[in-house]
Amino acid sequence: MSSPISPLGAIGSIGASSQLSPSKPAGEGGGFSGALSNALQQMNQLNGNSEQQIGSLLKGGNTDMSTVMIAVEKADVAFQLMMQVRNKIVSAYQDIEKMQF
Repeated sequence: MSSPISPLGAIGSIGASSQLSPSKPAGEGGGFSGALSNALQQMNQLNGNSEQQIGSLLKGGNTDMSTVMIAVEKADVAFQLMMQVRNKIVSAYQDIEKMQF
């Protein structure tokens, strides 16, 4: 079983992976869009993991409650992070929309 903190560390490293290398064109998943899609995939993985843990607990598997709660909290934190990123993107879009050229 992996460490319960390792997936959160992966989310924290999104900023480091979002830097565009000169040899990689922006259309191939680099830059902001690549980092955003990577973060969405990680959030989906955490959500799937928490659903799997909950299902195992409900079926009477050998999953303890603390493991399930940690998985659910990781998914919740990842979702809250993505909602804040979405809010910032919408806010930036609205600011740009208000600009007069």
